Amino acid sequence: MKTALSRRHFLRAAGSLIALPALESLGFRAFASGKVAAVRPKRMIFLGFGFGVTQETWFPDMNRTGADYALSEGLAPLARHQKNLTVIQNLTNKYSQDAHWGSTFWLTGANRFAEPGQSFHNSISVDQVAAAGISQDTRFASIQLNGGDPDLGDHHRGHGPGLSLAWDAGGKPIAGYNSPAVLFHSLFSEDSMPLAKRQALIAQDRSVLDAVLSDAKQLQRGLTKTDNDKLNEYFQSIREIETRIAKDEQWLGVPKPKAPIEEPPAKMRGKEEVKLMYDLMAAAFQTDSTRVFTYRQPVGEFVKSIGAKVDAHDMSHYAPGERMEVSQMRDQAQSELLAGLLDRLQSIQEPDGSSLLDHTCVAYGSNLRTVHSLENCPTLIAGGGASIHLGQHVVLPKNTPLCNLWLTLLHGVGVQAERHGDSTGVLSSLLRSA
Repeated sequence: MKTALSRRHFLRAAGSLIALPALESLGFRAFASGKVAAVRPKRMIFLGFGFGVTQETWFPDMNRTGADYALSEGLAPLARHQKNLTVIQNLTNKYSQDAHWGSTFWLTGANRFAEPGQSFHNSISVDQVAAAGISQDTRFASIQLNGGDPDLGDHHRGHGPGLSLAWDAGGKPIAGYNSPAVLFHSLFSEDSMPLAKRQALIAQDRSVLDAVLSDAKQLQRGLTKTDNDKLNEYFQSIREIETRIAKDEQWLGVPKPKAPIEEPPAKMRGKEEVKLMYDLMAAAFQTDSTRVFTYRQPVGEFVKSIGAKVDAHDMSHYAPGERMEVSQMRDQAQSELLAGLLDRLQSIQEPDGSSLLDHTCVAYGSNLRTVHSLENCPTLIAGGGASIHLGQHVVLPKNTPLCNLWLTLLHGVGVQAERHGDSTGVLSSLLRSA
């Protein structure tokens, strides 16, 4: 290298060292020529929808597996990406018992009755496990999106309880952005507050946490086991707040990247919202702002936006006729948008000449198959990020734990978790390295 720059150059801010990105001027042009083996960051996206799918026209024919299969009517818009995706059948979360809860336990596999005396319990979602392993060096460890349907209750959104698809280590819901415009400003707009004031506010938050933690530890003496368990959950929440404060402090003096896309309109609903959220995901990956996304997608507003006159909940209880036609319209519209996201990820080039899609794992599906049926969760995996075999239709033994897939994807991106949820092992036949 003849340039004066080197990988010893860092961005210095708030007492932290942030490595510069892979720039051609620092010798990364060699990656494209194949002279140096490039290791690109792994990225993950989890896209969850409510009310399942139209089972008659979404799933490929079970008798045609491997690479020699035809995409179904509901997945037909993805034809140009067939080699970049794999459809998997017979995955199930065995503890799921709640009709129309398409999201609550989708990424956790938890048993809601696992805690004696409690009517609801959840555990950590796979995206948060992934974020701890692959997204430590980005401004946002993970980003949660919670789309549309603001005035509908859980029953009519087809998702179930939660603030997004994500649940923390204590099984508590994690809130998500519900507007493309708000997400855009969080990613790319500089904070107008002076740096010194932001530093003072973080110091104040840390001081308050220290005081609260001290008081809580004093209270712990003499409590019953049940109360101590509750207090330990509280301590876990405090630790997670401390982690977020440390992350904010680390990035205080680092300017946000320039937005690679235009600022979206303030209010978008349904199909347009989904498209914009997809564009923002690609932009966030392009600027390495995060490496993990979840998106609990809108259903009610989405159905309205494609011109349907049937309520989303009524659509989910379809029979031949208008309701089934609307359900099929919804499937195709969602597949069209997913194809657009894959287009965008494929079009963005990495420094080594590969594409973002080559290093991104996109998981698309629901905890609910159709109507009130919870087995054979609709599941599609796209992109090369998790190192699984693509271009396949895989039919597993009935009631294979969905968490076996999540564990497999974690291993595929380099997170060597021993288990996740109710997993019984890795689906070794899916991994390219197997």
